[in-house]
Amino acid sequence: MFRKIQYYLEQWKNSPYRKPLILQGARQVGKTYAILEFGRKHYENVAYFNFETNPKLNACFDGDISPAGLLPLLSRIARETIVKEKTLIVFDEVQLCERALTSLKYFCEQAPDYHIIVAGSLLGVAVNRAAFSFPVGKVDIKTLYPMDMEEFLIAMDEEALADEIRAHFQSDVPLPAVLHEAASGLYRQYLVVGGMPECVAQYAETRDLVLVRHTQDAILASYLNDMSKYNNLNEIKKTRLTYDNVTVQLSKPNTRFQYKLIKKGGRASEFENAIEWLTLSGIVKQVYRLEQIKKPPDNYRDIDAFKIYVSDMGLLCAKKKLAANDVLYMTDELNDFKGGMTENYVNVQLTINGYDTWYWESDHCAEVDFIIQRDGKLIPVEVKSADNTRAKSLQVYMDRFKPPYALKLSVKKFGFENGKKTVPLYAAFCI
Repeated sequence: MFRKIQYYLEQWKNSPYRKPLILQGARQVGKTYAILEFGRKHYENVAYFNFETNPKLNACFDGDISPAGLLPLLSRIARETIVKEKTLIVFDEVQLCERALTSLKYFCEQAPDYHIIVAGSLLGVAVNRAAFSFPVGKVDIKTLYPMDMEEFLIAMDEEALADEIRAHFQSDVPLPAVLHEAASGLYRQYLVVGGMPECVAQYAETRDLVLVRHTQDAILASYLNDMSKYNNLNEIKKTRLTYDNVTVQLSKPNTRFQYKLIKKGGRASEFENAIEWLTLSGIVKQVYRLEQIKKPPDNYRDIDAFKIYVSDMGLLCAKKKLAANDVLYMTDELNDFKGGMTENYVNVQLTINGYDTWYWESDHCAEVDFIIQRDGKLIPVEVKSADNTRAKSLQVYMDRFKPPYALKLSVKKFGFENGKKTVPLYAAFCI
């Protein structure tokens, strides 16, 4: 399947400033597939090493981890000669071997002509919790996320529709009704299927949402397993409790995260390590409140006020055990959850596009769902899940801070009026 990460990997390969690349991201987002597909297309051969399926690999890194010491051993294991610039070296699940990660420093310094990519599902957790000697400044780092709405459209053989959406995003001219309805239907399908490549591939091939849900449940089980396998014993229960509660809090009218909703009397000191683990693993993302609308925005975030969104829409629906038809037809039974679910979807699309996201609220309860820095400007983003798109809070923000324009995402068609650019939810990938 097409993944936009291929564009980045091609730029990395051709860059004169290329360093060993760390491709990180949550489990099952398609890191290994993307790397091997890239290697197959752009190199004569790929030398692939997986530290999870072949634990004996660790022994190669017990001694000399310079390229001169490692390359003969790796060539022998791969049963082929590793040739500079013609062979792509891949270390997979590298978080299981600290010295393999450290060796990247020496590949950068002593053998820059060798092309090497390493991948890991829990690198953030490993590096922050263990005594890893991380090769600071000696590696390129890229995060791979689940497939976005555009990649989903292409997988559904709707590339022409994706191109139309992009063109109309630029012009602010509404799509014809038939295309708008088709795109809206595909958006709701994306909410159910999500962006995990295996789930998208299954749906594209079979249109069987029962099969997709089975795969999603298996991914969720693997996340729970990771919480036990790669976590401090005292933190396992807290991490699971927190993860279970994230989706509950998205159903509340105020989606700001509250510790007391995890358990009665819950406090930050008890659950902050659990939230950190979930964030570092790529399973969730924290979105902080901005105390002031100034640049750089990260300097003005309130570390005690934040929301938490999950990284994939399909897993969110599976975690909540939502019936597929309820989401596909947006039934009234979901009214309490529609707002949080739609916010989560928009945050996923913005994050995949490389935006840091924050939110803002006034002293008098006005709230703007997201603030992003776009083209050097702080832009407010209002998200509405239904036809009622009156946004008093957005107007309060615009009157106070005078942004060059605002973004309003809803089920309505493209348009631009009174400084507000209206964007259909299915077009969030264009931002």
